[in-house]
Amino acid sequence: MNLDFSDRVGRVEPSATLAISNTAAELEADGVDVVDLSVGEPDFDTPQNIKDAAEEALEAGHTGYTSTPGIPALREAIAEKLHDDGLIQYEAENVVVTPGGKQALYEIIHTLIDDGDEVALLDPAWVSYEAMVKLAGGSLTRVDTAAHDLQLEPALDDLAAAVSDETELLVVNSPGNPHGAVYSDEALEGVRDLAVEHDVTVISDEIYKEITYDGVEATSLGTIDGMEDRTITVNGFSKAYSMTGWRLGYFAGPEDLVSESGKIHGHSVSCAVNFVQHAGVEALENTDEEVGEMVEAFAERRDFLLDLFEDHGVHVPEPQGAFYMMPEVAPDGDDEEWCNAAIEDAAVATVPGSAFGTPGYARISYANSKDRLEEAVERLADEELI
Repeated sequence: MNLDFSDRVGRVEPSATLAISNTAAELEADGVDVVDLSVGEPDFDTPQNIKDAAEEALEAGHTGYTSTPGIPALREAIAEKLHDDGLIQYEAENVVVTPGGKQALYEIIHTLIDDGDEVALLDPAWVSYEAMVKLAGGSLTRVDTAAHDLQLEPALDDLAAAVSDETELLVVNSPGNPHGAVYSDEALEGVRDLAVEHDVTVISDEIYKEITYDGVEATSLGTIDGMEDRTITVNGFSKAYSMTGWRLGYFAGPEDLVSESGKIHGHSVSCAVNFVQHAGVEALENTDEEVGEMVEAFAERRDFLLDLFEDHGVHVPEPQGAFYMMPEVAPDGDDEEWCNAAIEDAAVATVPGSAFGTPGYARISYANSKDRLEEAVERLADEELI
């Protein structure tokens, strides 16, 4: 039997990050010691109090369906967190709880974008944004911030040239994956000016908001004057609370978006997992200390890895958030070829920058121990890849 696949699925490629992770897993299964710097997840266990809360919820019988947008206690706790972040326009009824932040983005894009609608991305941009837009039938405008040197602020002149009255949606990710950029208020105000001028809705993906360094704080775009009613805020529990496998995220936006996106939510996932939502309440209310300890460890690893690269003459733009950095690995060549050589010759897994719209670079995650980070750099140096 020959299956006739949809044009929709033919528009997208498999995730580059997952493909690298799969290759690393296959090598490890064959006994190869791979230093995996490709994964986008913390290497810490979920805090014990969160696991205890999930167990208690299971024992209490919270194993059935919940209301489509989530249990009231979690929506209220999320609204309180958003208020703490300065997003006072959001109440519990503005919040939708989803099985992961990725599902939140998928539902928003499919609710807002029709065939041919234009969506603008700031490169380097997380790989799944493009795929989601293509699956929704939208068209992409990409703004390159790394034509000459990787910039950790959005290129506002280039963005102004790219955004027009035809632009329906702009996606902003700060702190950012894959470059760890935390956009300044000045930069966000520049985004605001363009969004207001052209009446553009903006998704603010803040999944790494709690992971910042050196006293830098990530400003929520929706707190910028003029952005309150045109910003949809997305966050989740995977990164800050080391809950990637729990699949818990959320978005907050206007009530009509909550209502309309609920059609997609209800007909696809129904709801996020019941007992996991109860664990999410515990995460928001009682884990500040654990989150702080993880962020401190990431900061130490960032500095350690930057120094290792500098020792080998490789300058890397210093990230202020998330747990990634992007060295330039192939200024006159092929970053995919470099990443293939890194894993095949040095057994070091990275992700090519071209997957994020930034050819010539590689994304490296420092969600790994200092010993393994040092081992990775030594292997790359031994193979003359740096």
